[in-house]
Amino acid sequence: DTACKNRPLDLVFIIDSSRSVRPEEFEKVKIFLSKMIDTLDVGERTTRVAVMNYASTVKVEFPLRTYFDKASMKEAISHIQPLSAGTMTGLAIQTAMDEVFTEEMGTRPANFNIPKVVIVVTDGRPQDQVQDVAASARTAGIEIYAVGVDRADMQSLRIMASEPLDEHVFYVETYGVIEKLTSKFRETFCAANTCALGTHDCEQVCVNNGASYLCDCYEGYTLNPDRRTCSVVDVCAPGRHECNQICVSNNGSYVCECYEGYTLNPDKKTCSATDLCAPGRHDCSQVCRRNDGSYSCDCFEGFTLNPDKKTCSAVDMCAPGRHDCEQVCVRDDLFYTCDCYQGYTLNPDKKTCSSKT
Repeated sequence: DTACKNRPLDLVFIIDSSRSVRPEEFEKVKIFLSKMIDTLDVGERTTRVAVMNYASTVKVEFPLRTYFDKASMKEAISHIQPLSAGTMTGLAIQTAMDEVFTEEMGTRPANFNIPKVVIVVTDGRPQDQVQDVAASARTAGIEIYAVGVDRADMQSLRIMASEPLDEHVFYVETYGVIEKLTSKFRETFCAANTCALGTHDCEQVCVNNGASYLCDCYEGYTLNPDRRTCSVVDVCAPGRHECNQICVSNNGSYVCECYEGYTLNPDKKTCSATDLCAPGRHDCSQVCRRNDGSYSCDCFEGFTLNPDKKTCSAVDMCAPGRHDCEQVCVRDDLFYTCDCYQGYTLNPDKKTCSSKT
C-alpha cells in the first residue's frame, strides 16, 4: 500500500498552463497530479485537494470542498484545459489565499491544525510580482513548494518557496520526467517516518534516512559536532563574498547571481546588463522596449496592445473619435481617407465636404 497515512493536509495544486506549455506537456502535468493523488490519503477528514489553473488569468478548477474521493478528483483533472497566455504566478497565489483557503471553500478551521500546502508547477518566469504575495501566503501559514520545469526561472522559485529551500524547491528537465517527483512528495507528506512524526531531536532540519534519520541545518547554518544543533555561517554577509550583485548561500559556500536584466560574467562574480530585447529573448509580437533591466511590449502604428501586454491587434482607424473626416471615413489598410455623401464634394483640406449645388 503506497498511500500516505496519518498526515491530513489542505493541499492546493497551482499549475501553469501558459502558451509556453505545449498541449502534450500539459497532459504530462495532469498525469503527475493524478499520480500524486494516488499517493495521498484523500478524504473529507484526511487530505483535501484543490486544483487551480493559471496563465494571464486564474481558474479554480475545483476547491477543497468539492471531491473527497480519488476517482472523482482524477476524472475532473482529466478534463482540465490550458488557458494559454501569460504567467501571472503572483495573481494565482493571491487567488489561492482569497478564494481557496477559506472555510467556505473547504479549508478546515485554524483550530484543527491542518497544514495548508501549495504546490506551484511552472516552466516560466512570473510576469507579475510574486515576492510580496508569496511572503504574505507564508505569513498566513501556507507552506509553498515550487516545482520548476525546463525553462523555469530558479530565482523566482526560490523567492516564492518556503524555507528551507532545499526541501521546497524542485526542478526537472522536462515535463516528461515530472512524475519522478511523486515519490519525493510522498515521502514529504507521509507521517510514516521519524522526521514527519516529530520524534527526532534535530534543532532545524530532519532528513529521513530509511529506517533512521540525519540532522541538517537551514541555509546559512552549519551542523555542530553534536550532529543535532546548528550554528550560523553567513557566507553572504558583507565583506565575506566577492559577488558583484547577489550572493546566494550554498551548503556552507556561495554562488553569485545577478539582478533581472543582467547576466553573470565568465568570472562567476561580476554581472553585465543583458539586452532583453535581443531577438529570441522576449515574447513581444511587434516592438520590444528596454526599461531599466526589464522590458515592455509595444505595437507598430495602427495597432494597439492587447490585454496580455504582448500581442497586438489592428486598430480601426475609422472608429468614432479616431479620425477627423467630416462625413465618411474610408479605411485604407492601416490608414484612412475621407469621402463625402452623395451630392457633396471633398474640400482641398481632404477632410471637410461642400455641397455641389
